Amino acid sequence: MKRLIPIIISMTLISSCYSVTKITYPKTAKGNVVDTYFGVQVKEPYRWLENDTSAATSAWVKAQNQVTGDYLSKIPFRNDLKKRLTALINYPKYSSPFKKNGRYYFYKNNGLQNQSVLYRQTTLTSEPEVLLDPNTLSVDGTVALSHIAFSNNGKYLGYSIARSGSDWNEIFVMNLETRQLLTDHIKWSKSSGISWQGNGFYYSAYDAPEAGKEYSNKNEYEKVYYHTVGELQSQDKLIYEDKQHALRECYASVTDDEKFLFISIAETTTGNGLLIKDLTKPDDNFQVLAPGFENDYSVIDHVNGKLYMLTNWKAPKQRLMQVDPANLAHDNWKEIIPETDNVLERANIIGGKILAEYMKDATNHAYGFDLTGKKLYEVNLPTLGSLSGFSGDKDDNEAFYVFTSYTFPPTIYRFDVAKNVSEVFRKSDVSFNPNEYISEQVFFSSKDGTKVPMSITYKKGMKRNGRNPLILYGYGGFNISMNPTFSVTRIPFLENGGIYAVANIRGGGEYGEAWHLAGTKMHKQNVFDDFITGAEYLIAKGYTSSKKLAIDGGSNGGLLIGACMTQRPDLYAVALPEVGVLDMLRYHLFTIGWSWTSDYGNSGESKEMFEYLKEYSPLHNIKAGTKYPATLIMTADHDDRVVPAHSFKFAATLQVANDGTNPTLIRIESKAGHGAGKPIGKVIEAQTDMWSFVMYNLGMKPTF
Repeated sequence: MKRLIPIIISMTLISSCYSVTKITYPKTAKGNVVDTYFGVQVKEPYRWLENDTSAATSAWVKAQNQVTGDYLSKIPFRNDLKKRLTALINYPKYSSPFKKNGRYYFYKNNGLQNQSVLYRQTTLTSEPEVLLDPNTLSVDGTVALSHIAFSNNGKYLGYSIARSGSDWNEIFVMNLETRQLLTDHIKWSKSSGISWQGNGFYYSAYDAPEAGKEYSNKNEYEKVYYHTVGELQSQDKLIYEDKQHALRECYASVTDDEKFLFISIAETTTGNGLLIKDLTKPDDNFQVLAPGFENDYSVIDHVNGKLYMLTNWKAPKQRLMQVDPANLAHDNWKEIIPETDNVLERANIIGGKILAEYMKDATNHAYGFDLTGKKLYEVNLPTLGSLSGFSGDKDDNEAFYVFTSYTFPPTIYRFDVAKNVSEVFRKSDVSFNPNEYISEQVFFSSKDGTKVPMSITYKKGMKRNGRNPLILYGYGGFNISMNPTFSVTRIPFLENGGIYAVANIRGGGEYGEAWHLAGTKMHKQNVFDDFITGAEYLIAKGYTSSKKLAIDGGSNGGLLIGACMTQRPDLYAVALPEVGVLDMLRYHLFTIGWSWTSDYGNSGESKEMFEYLKEYSPLHNIKAGTKYPATLIMTADHDDRVVPAHSFKFAATLQVANDGTNPTLIRIESKAGHGAGKPIGKVIEAQTDMWSFVMYNLGMKPTF
């Protein structure tokens, strides 16, 4: 392909009375690239935008951000909204405490700190001291903590950081007594844990990527290493690799007693295999604990000589099994907690009990069992909502958990495992009155008759007159459930009469693996049908109308929004595809995209799969002359999970095809990634821009 000089920068034209009269977009040059799939030619005029480090792409990004910035700056209430969001976010935020080696640890953000700080204390009432402050690791707050792990001997803290939102991690080691950073420094780890054993730890890493392609090239041949404290990364011992399968991920974990090492191996996001090694016998080889890749297997812990494992093997809604390390065959596994009508999401062994968390109709319930699987009690939760997960040690009766819902700010509870007693440990000091709002759950019938739950949150006194601004959120993929969560950034929308709705569509994990699979591969259209039907339900029931309806989703949810706005552009007033997977023919060629094929399939595997993907791929279903909703595409330059090329190509295509009456903008954030670890300052800026765009294009006149 010829080198392109593609950018002609044009200015947005805005009238002085704050009303947008016309937007002139940067002109994006078209190349002549054509791909052929099973004899079908597909034009790729904006392939050059996949080169995220080229001067041409950088100029295009600058020009697009100029247009978007000009548009957003003329929204009359934008500055007041930013002040309101800043005030709302400015309150102390705490994580649930957790105990390691006789000390308590927790994260705290004073209010507007870019990153939360890790503290420790001897008792729950003693004065906390700062253990690690990631805000000191960068001037602009773009270095975030990714993982932490304490050595079992109490000497060390292993922690990993991510820079500018990238999934690439660097691992460091701190002396816990002196709080001094040691010389250890490990690079090119990605989403790896740190699992201690003896005077070192296991971790996963890739070979160093090609210079200049760190954030876009396909990641291949992940390996597991053992690092001894004080040594160089080049001296680390290779523990596991698979030279025959480039596109497999491997992850190491060790039981708390350091007796067993596990390697989890996955080809996609669904299903894994497990290898086991007895660390008390150094000369032993790995054995197969669970074959891949049809089911999911996760070891909870090693207790009294037995392994406890959560799995969906012959149980789509999951069950807890007990495995004798001396008799690994599946036929010898013992069922401890059987599958029920509700999804068993998590299980922890704390205080000699099994604390099991279930999901029923997208809300959490929790129960205590003894180690034989006998149910002892149900944990009394405040209302319908979400449980973050219990933290605690298997020999300690004390546990903590966080509970929240759409109208219930996150609250930390201290839990007595033996007595089944919860007490409030710390409330959120957020400026929000739950008594002024209602959150209800409804069920609607999708296109094929499937019942789908949806949560709807609004201010009391709302009238179903079809004139309410409403934003509908969805995800629908990778067995991920959309449980009720609280967010202060929604408050300005809600307090100005907005309605916030979340559809628990297929593809997620709300009803187990069958619900997930019903929204994958050749069934992916079910996901879009569920969401579209949910939007139609909200209109039919008078909550809103097409002129007052916005839709939002990120990552796989960005794909959802892209597909729904191209399939039914008439149904919505505003669309927000955030960090979306928008090119379904090439997604698997970038970074870790190949691991998503269990949900999507890929365009090269068969003609049938190619045709199915092309039929809904948002990029390939934009039609010239169509009136699309007001669209704000959101992405970031360091997103190496869903590379920004998806959003770049989608924006360029949409700007040319749109009939011109609604804005088609792209917001490209610098020194940011897929979302994890984003500094508070950048969160406020992004949320200000997003909600300003939504409210302005829904015709709202908010007051703050």
